[in-house]
Amino acid sequence: MKPSIPKGTRDFSPTEVANRTYIMNTIKTAFETFGFQPIETPSFENSSTLMGKYGEEGDRLIFKILNSGDFLKKADEKLLSEKESTKVTAQISEKALRYDLTVPFARYVVQHQNEITFPFKRYQVQPVWRADRPQKGRFREFFQCDADVVGSKSLWQEVEFIKLYDTVFSKLGLEKTTIKINNRKILSGIAEVIGAQDKLIDFTVALDKLDKIGQEKVETEMLAKGITQEAIQKVQPLFSFDGTNEENLDALAAMLQSSEEGIKGVEELCFVINSVSELGLASANLEVDVTLARGLNYYTGAIFEVSAPEGVKMGSIGGGGRYDDLTGIFGLKDVSGVGISFGLDRIYLVLEELGLFKSVDLPKPKVLFINFGDAEALYSMKAIAELRKQNIKSELYPDAAKMKKQMNYANKREIEFVVLVGSQEVEKQEYTLKNMVSGEQTKCSLSELIEKIK
Repeated sequence: MKPSIPKGTRDFSPTEVANRTYIMNTIKTAFETFGFQPIETPSFENSSTLMGKYGEEGDRLIFKILNSGDFLKKADEKLLSEKESTKVTAQISEKALRYDLTVPFARYVVQHQNEITFPFKRYQVQPVWRADRPQKGRFREFFQCDADVVGSKSLWQEVEFIKLYDTVFSKLGLEKTTIKINNRKILSGIAEVIGAQDKLIDFTVALDKLDKIGQEKVETEMLAKGITQEAIQKVQPLFSFDGTNEENLDALAAMLQSSEEGIKGVEELCFVINSVSELGLASANLEVDVTLARGLNYYTGAIFEVSAPEGVKMGSIGGGGRYDDLTGIFGLKDVSGVGISFGLDRIYLVLEELGLFKSVDLPKPKVLFINFGDAEALYSMKAIAELRKQNIKSELYPDAAKMKKQMNYANKREIEFVVLVGSQEVEKQEYTLKNMVSGEQTKCSLSELIEKIK
C-alpha cells in the first residue's frame, strides 16, 4: 500500500517552503511596520470555545478531536444506538482543531485582558483546519495571516488596513488587486427600506451571488426566500452599480435617506473612501461593492474582501471587517475591533500563476569538504568548526565516496567552494580550496581559507 496524505493537505518542497516563507516574511514585516505585535494560540481549543461561533455550517466544518482513552465509555448508549451523532459528539470530544484565528484571538483578549494595553494591535500567522471539500485554492489545512485592532472604534483603523493591504500586495509585486469595501449598516438599511429587516441574511446572501449567477437568478432566489417582488423592485439600482465610488455612495445616500442606520453606514464609508483617496494607494484599487456580504454573523461595520488582479481565476485572497462585540461571546462586552486576513495559500497560487516569485536561494553550505577517509574527515571537521564560528555555512560529505560522486553533489546543490583534504594536506597543515565557479584551485592555511571563503 502506497503512503499518502489526507485530502486537502499538502507536502511542501524546499522551494515551496522558501517561497511561502518569502510571502509570510513580507506580510510580517508590513504588520510590524504598521505597529502590530505577534501572538500565538494553541492549534486546538476547547470545543466550547469554538462551537456555535461560526453558524451551523461552520460547526459542521470544525475538526473534532476524540477524547483520549476509552472515549465511548461515558457516551449515552441510547444516543449511540439511535446514531445521534451530533449529540454524541459533545460526549466523546471535548477539544477541536481551530477553525480560524479570530475566535481564539477573542478568547485570548478576554483571558489576558488585564495584561493587554488597549487598543491592542496583534498579528498572528498560524495554520487552521476546516473539514471542507478540497478544490483549487481551498484546503483542509491552511495558514491564515491575521491582523486585528481591539479597543478602538476609530475609522482610521479601516483606513490603515486598506493601506496595509496595498503595502503588502505592492511589495509582493501583485499590482492591480481590488480591495472591495462595504458596510453592514448599509445592508441593514437596505433591508429596512424595502421592509425586509427579518430577512436580512437571506437578502444579502442572494445579493452576494450577483457577480456569480447574474441578476435574474438572484431575484429568483430572493423570491424563493419570501422577499416580495415590490421589495426587489426597490433595490433595482443595486444590480447596476457601475459608477465611481463617489457616485455609488451618492446613490446609496439617496436610496437610504429614510434609514438612520443606512445613512450612518454611508457616512462611515465616505470617511474611509475620502481619506484613502487623499492619502493615495501604491498599486491597489479601492472599490465600493454593495453586494459584498461576508461575515454577517459577526461584522457590524466595514466589510473587506480582496480579489486578485483581473484575469486570474481565484477566490478572494484577503478579507475582514469591523466587529463591535466579538469578545462579548466570552463575557467581555463593548470591546470594538476590526481586522483583516491574508489568504497565504491563494496568494501563493496567484504569484505562481503570474510568474512573480523571485529566484529563491535555498539553504545550502557555502563550502563542502570532500571526504577522503576518517583521518582526513577529522582534520576537516576541526576546520569546519572554525568556519561555523565565523557564520560560514560548512558541510562535510558524510561518506568517503568516489570523488566524482562528491563533486556531483556539490554541483547539484550549487555549492560555491569545495575543500580537498588528503594525507598531504593533513601532513602540511594546509587545505586545497577549489572555486566551483571559476575552477581556480589554491593551497592555503586555515586563516587564509576563512578569508578567501568570506
